[in-house]
Amino acid sequence: MLKRDIHIESIYSELPFEERFAAAKRDGFGYVEMWGWEDKDLPQLKKLLDDNGLKLAAMSGDGPYSMCDPANKEVYLEYIQRSIEAAKIVDCPVLVIHSDALEEWPQFAKPMSGDYSYETRICAMFDVLKIIAPWAEEAGITFVLEALNIVKDHCGNFLAETKTAVDLVAAVGSPNIKVLYDAYHMYLNEGKICETTEKYLPYIGHLHIADAPGRHEPGTGVINFKSFVQHLDKLGYQGSVGFEFYPQTDTPTAVKAVKECFEYALVK
Repeated sequence: MLKRDIHIESIYSELPFEERFAAAKRDGFGYVEMWGWEDKDLPQLKKLLDDNGLKLAAMSGDGPYSMCDPANKEVYLEYIQRSIEAAKIVDCPVLVIHSDALEEWPQFAKPMSGDYSYETRICAMFDVLKIIAPWAEEAGITFVLEALNIVKDHCGNFLAETKTAVDLVAAVGSPNIKVLYDAYHMYLNEGKICETTEKYLPYIGHLHIADAPGRHEPGTGVINFKSFVQHLDKLGYQGSVGFEFYPQTDTPTAVKAVKECFEYALVK
């Protein structure tokens, strides 16, 4: 059965970070996720999770370096090793990775170190994924590779198609290297989110949901997320569905919209 998790950095933003865990628990969530770990006190984070009976479903595994930039290979791999150690401290089973590092705002892809071809960038990513696969298997952690939209939020990002992400993951051939399918990003880039998730289901290790085009809660845009979540359940998807969006009005309204997606078969 699929599980729902709520993003405690994009949601509950009206509360201090330390108070968001109790709020998520009160709202009926058993799983949360977040972005980067470097700015967190990891032992304190683990205590906040344990004290509130929560599990961390996913967090970011890469930082200021681009996987698709050959010049970043060594520093990228060093950061991945640090992310694995951080994940062990907080018992996080999933680390999210990307092709490019992003500028803080606006979130354009950081400039490359050279004028590399498409093929060079693909090979750079494959080399890194092949190296980190046994690390992930040994640590019991899954890395999920996320494609991002390039029409609104992340201009210049290299990995923008589900098929390319799947092709890379399939070529690596590890059960601990999978795809993060973000329905918001891929709706903007590709559309056909039900058909795509059905086609590539064996390669999907995590999902993100936000409505399009505004990146707010379900019901504020054009995607029918009640049907989409039910579609995932019928397919037999057993991973987490992470609600990563910015509330259009306030957190209580956004949380209500999330819960309504699961009314047919609520799984905490």
